Parts: sequence; C-alpha cells; structure tokens
Amino acid sequence: MARTPHNLLEGDIQVTLKQMTISLLWGMATMMTFNLVDTLFVSRLGTHPLAAISFTFPVSFTLISLTIGLGIGTSAVIGHALGCRQEGQAKEQGNAALWLGVLLVALLALLGWLFHDPLFEAMGASKEQLLLIQQYMGVWFLGSPLLAVPMIANAVMRANGDTHTPSRFMMLGGLINAVMDPMLIFGWGPFPRMELQGAALATVLAWLGGAVGVLFLLYKRQLARFSLPGKAMLAHWQSLLRIGLPAAGANMMTPLAMALLTAMVASYGPTAVAAFGVGTRLESMATLVVLALSMTLPPFVSQNLGAGNLDRVQQAYRAVVRFVMGWQGALYLLLLALAFPISWVFGKDPKVAELIRLFIFIVPLGYGLQGVVILTNSSFNAVHKPAKALLLSSLRFFVAAVPLAFVGGKIAGLPGFFAGLVVANLMTASIAYRWFTRETA
Repeated sequence: MARTPHNLLEGDIQVTLKQMTISLLWGMATMMTFNLVDTLFVSRLGTHPLAAISFTFPVSFTLISLTIGLGIGTSAVIGHALGCRQEGQAKEQGNAALWLGVLLVALLALLGWLFHDPLFEAMGASKEQLLLIQQYMGVWFLGSPLLAVPMIANAVMRANGDTHTPSRFMMLGGLINAVMDPMLIFGWGPFPRMELQGAALATVLAWLGGAVGVLFLLYKRQLARFSLPGKAMLAHWQSLLRIGLPAAGANMMTPLAMALLTAMVASYGPTAVAAFGVGTRLESMATLVVLALSMTLPPFVSQNLGAGNLDRVQQAYRAVVRFVMGWQGALYLLLLALAFPISWVFGKDPKVAELIRLFIFIVPLGYGLQGVVILTNSSFNAVHKPAKALLLSSLRFFVAAVPLAFVGGKIAGLPGFFAGLVVANLMTASIAYRWFTRETA
C-alpha cells in the first residue's frame, strides 16, 4: 500500500482513473442490482406490490445517500491525510468514520420507522399500498445500520487507493441478494413465502455478508485502528462531518426530490408510479459508470490537493466530463434499442410496459448531463468545498428538476413531466461545469 499514494500523485491521469474505475465497476454493477433485482421479482407479484416498492425507493435511498455522503467525506479526509503523509491519523479517521456511519444510519432509520405512515401518505400512497410498504420497510429499517459498514469501509479502502477489494465485496453482496431474493419472496426450497418482507430480508442478508468480510480485511490490513467511541474520536467526527455532512445533504437531495416527483407521478395513477419506479431503478444501472467515477475521482483529487498538484485536479475533472458525455450518449442509443424487451420484462401490465418505454425514450437523454453534475459534486467535496456541492444539488433538484417537471406535466402530461427532467439536467450541467473550472482555475 505504500506505493499507492505515489501512483495517484504521479501516475498518468487517464490510465490511473481508468484502472481504478474498472476494478470498482464490476462490484458496483452487482451492488446496484439490489433494487433492480428486487423490482424484477416483485413485479411478478403484480402492479400494486410493484407500486408499493416504488414508493419505498426515495426513503431507502435517503439512508443510502447518507452513507454515500459520509463515504465521500471519509475518502476526502483520509485521502488528504495520506497526501500529507499522515498515515496514523488516516487510520484513526477510518475507525471514526465507521462508528459515525452506523450511529447516524441507526438514528435516521428510527425516525423513519416512527413516522412511517405519515411519510408515505405524504408521498401519495393509498391505505392498501401502506400495508404493503410496511411489510418491506419494517425489515429494511431494522437491518439498515448494517448498510453503513460496507459502504464506509469501502470508502476507507478507496481512499488508500484500493478499489479491487471493495469491488469484490460489492459482488459478494449482490450475489447474496440475487440468490436469496426469489427464495424468500416466493418461498422456494425450505423458506416460507414472504413476498415483500422477503425482498427486504434478502437485502439485509447481503449487507451482513459484506460487512463481516470487509471489516475483517480492514483491520487485518491495518487501514483503521479499532477503538470504541469516546472523546478522542470527537475531533475526527468533526473533520469527517465538515465534509461528510454537506456531502450527505447533497446526496440526500436526490431521494427528497424523488419523493416529490413520485408524489407528482402518483396523480397519474398506480401504473405511472410502477413505471416510474422501474425507470428510476434502470437509471441506477444506466449511470453505473458515472457513479463508479464519482467514487474513484475523489481519492485522486484529494491526494493531489493535499500534495498541491492542482493542475492534475483540473486535468482529471475535464477528462472524466468528456468521457461521461460520450459514454452516456452511446448508452442512450442502446436503451432505445432495448426499450421494448425491457418493458416486457418489468411490465406485467401492458399499460405499465407502455409507460416504461415512454420513460426510456425521454429521460435517459439527460443522463450524460446528469453525470456532469454528479462528478462536479464529487470534485467539490474532494477539494474540501462541500457547501458548493450542496448548493449545486439544491439548484439541480429544487430550482430546476421539480419545477420544470411540474410545468412540463401541466403542459403535456407525463411526456412533458419526463421532458422537464431532461431540461433541468441541461441547465444544471452548464452551471456545474463553468463553476468548477472557475473555482479551480
């Protein structure tokens, strides 16, 4: 591990980012299938269970976004310490980040459990759907603190330049989820038929498997120094929260906006909610490369910031933006070609299938632009300017996406609603690129 900071500080920028991203990508692909696999099997249960699990996505992704934000803060703080050759401090920060993640997720999950019904009623869920949502989220909330462990531990490893190990544990979690999902949902083999509860339990078991494995390696490799929470840890929590809290806030804008958008889509009926839920899960897979880059770029940027190599920061940012625009453009063409098969797989109801195709025809047009915003957010956090990332996310969702989708829906119905999301990404990406290049000039 001693040579890793040297590679990040002096290696070829594009080659280094390419190697780190590819090694992480396979693991992320399996991890991101959690919701997609759940959606696929739940769709076999009918439109109402599919709509119910679609309502859960903004809430569950809120907690996931918290861990992603804390992971960004962890990566930035540890990466900066390593760039300054402060390895002992980096190990203490890794342990502090794990405890912080578990405690914050547990607190947020408790609040979600206490305010379950009012929360989903505000999103437009009916009484019938609330019963189905309770089956899923009751198990999900109970096991959610386990989510924080692999997410934060993986961030510690990435900050040290190791993207291979996090990838392997992400693949392990995805495999556990994919195997257990049909068994627990439909009652295959010795398991009872649990339906939505089974889908949630499969996810929790996947987190458990990943947590046990990644913790073992983290402490075996001495990337973190184990200690219980105490006064000595408070200083590290402060430094982690200084970046991690705004980063988490910026990431949590996504599910908050998604909750508002889901409530707006609910006015078009349960088939629209079901299709929108499928579309948002397809989006998580379609933006997989962007998300992988958003995890590999911050350690590179943070270590070079710590070493004073601002020119390498600028070069890396411009390179990933160019790549993402081209990649997502090609992916849009692929989604167009696969629109009908995808809609048939996930849309048991012909009307749901039709609306899934409508989503695919319009919304992925903005995925490249959305990628620019995501990477700019990661870069702002990595250069220790999290407030700017938070402001950018606020602009994207609440100044652009939600108002433009609302106006588009009033003008042209659901097609106009989807088109408003594309226009919002165009506006925000233009602001994001100019803003970051000016800040780091």
